[in-house]
Amino acid sequence: MAGGRGTRLRPLTHTMAKQLVPVANQPILHYAFSSLYEAGIRDIGVIISPETGADIRASAQLWQPADVTLTFIEQDEPAGLAHAVKIAHGFLGASPFVMYLGDNLIENPLTDLIASFRQDPCDALILLKSVDNPQAFGVAQLDANHQVVGLEEKPAQPKSDLALVGVYLFTAAVFEAIAQIKPSARGELEITDAIDTMIAHGRRVRATRLEGWWLDTGKKDDLLEANRVVLDAYCQPNLAADVVQDGAQFRGRVSVGEGTVVRNSVVQGPVSIGKHCVIEDAYIGPYSSVGDGSIIRKSELDNCVLLERCHIEGIPTRIEQSIFGTDCQLVRNEQPPAAYRFMIGDQSVIEVV
Repeated sequence: MAGGRGTRLRPLTHTMAKQLVPVANQPILHYAFSSLYEAGIRDIGVIISPETGADIRASAQLWQPADVTLTFIEQDEPAGLAHAVKIAHGFLGASPFVMYLGDNLIENPLTDLIASFRQDPCDALILLKSVDNPQAFGVAQLDANHQVVGLEEKPAQPKSDLALVGVYLFTAAVFEAIAQIKPSARGELEITDAIDTMIAHGRRVRATRLEGWWLDTGKKDDLLEANRVVLDAYCQPNLAADVVQDGAQFRGRVSVGEGTVVRNSVVQGPVSIGKHCVIEDAYIGPYSSVGDGSIIRKSELDNCVLLERCHIEGIPTRIEQSIFGTDCQLVRNEQPPAAYRFMIGDQSVIEVV
């Protein structure tokens, strides 16, 4: 699922698809693709929207291994997850399939989940995770035997704290159920309503709990948390052979791409710095990702995400928990206040006074 409008991540998503926002310098969507690939799936249908479909296609094709077939399916409007499954019927046919929300990240591999689906057949297998704010998600209700007895989409009064993680497994029976549901109050065909209909008609629906982390990257703080978790889990020391290290101090796990120059600076990992960057007289603190072609001079960053070609210079107060879109500039003018926090869209210019 790589459609939708990403309204919760604006202004970033005014100019890019939410699934292409990078985590640890890799588009979120690529993590979903890699998870499917590692589970042995080689035939992937990608739901795209008219607004961002071209960018999704280009990014997906950059990821695409030679043995993977990608099929792009346009969803004219964000009419719900069940609607996306419905329009993919021609691609899916009668085959069982995995449905994966392209802006989600999960720690556990899909291999065991798919094996369970094959070994103990059912018409739907859903993945659940206990959360603190179930009213923000689709929620499952289980009986005393841990069988799924009902689901609700973003309920005001949740009957459990078990949220539906953005990974589902279905047989073709789901298409029957989708044909019987109506749009919700949000005007969408909800996948929770389709699964509820399957249960009501005697279809077998199983649930399993996710033990590892699950990251929904739909909002700024979620995206920063995803960047922190992924860097913590996967970042490894890796300096490209041509990195210029002039008075540079690398502490902990730091990855630096080719053509990057680091002068008179401290980089405290885990940190990912992209290709052809310039870091001078700066401090890059833990859980920061710096996109390709960025310039950071005489400034300090901590727990930040910078997309490509950002320019930050002369900021004497540390910048923390901030996201900078592509081609942003942040430059100092006069004496700054005590602290800054930003979420800045693409092609922005800010003068700090």
